[in-house]
Amino acid sequence: MEERGYDALTVNDLCERADTSRGTFYNHFRDKDGLLAVLEDEVMADLDALQGRMQSITLADMLAFRATGRPLPFLVELFDYLREQSDFLHAVLGPGGDVRFGPRLREAVCENLVQNILHEKYRDNPTVFVEYYVAFYAAAYLGIIAHWIERGCPESSETMARIAMRLLFIKPGESIELQVGRKSDEEKHQEQQVH
Repeated sequence: MEERGYDALTVNDLCERADTSRGTFYNHFRDKDGLLAVLEDEVMADLDALQGRMQSITLADMLAFRATGRPLPFLVELFDYLREQSDFLHAVLGPGGDVRFGPRLREAVCENLVQNILHEKYRDNPTVFVEYYVAFYAAAYLGIIAHWIERGCPESSETMARIAMRLLFIKPGESIELQVGRKSDEEKHQEQQVH
């Protein structure tokens, strides 16, 4: 995909690169779309398995981890997994990849993460504004993931988890440094409201 783009890729190209015959390929897949669907579905199934851990995260949990400067364990796990799959994700999310996969990833991971940390009243009765709020942050989180993968995953999973949390809570005009372990007056106020 990265060398030629998905549209230009042929089954012959795949068989040649995999050192297998076309017959073997067709025993397992209908066509190149079938192969891509299986690979993408495997990634999505793995991410679904992480969803259970994510669904138990609350805003109070996020704020508690943020206050100590420790990364949220689920986010570290997520970035560990994304790093393991980075070669595939780089290809499929890149300009020659599958334009349908980014929205699937955004919905499965990013939208669910943002939904889980919303206050119950917004989760249970979302307004149009809340839908835009979720869409805004979900797209932003997909952007963080894509940028990190494009750069070759140079930051650790722990650092990316901290970045992801910091960006969720940053306010316009506030310092855009990654502050680990320091609480602003606003952060202290937010913690008091949650508890």
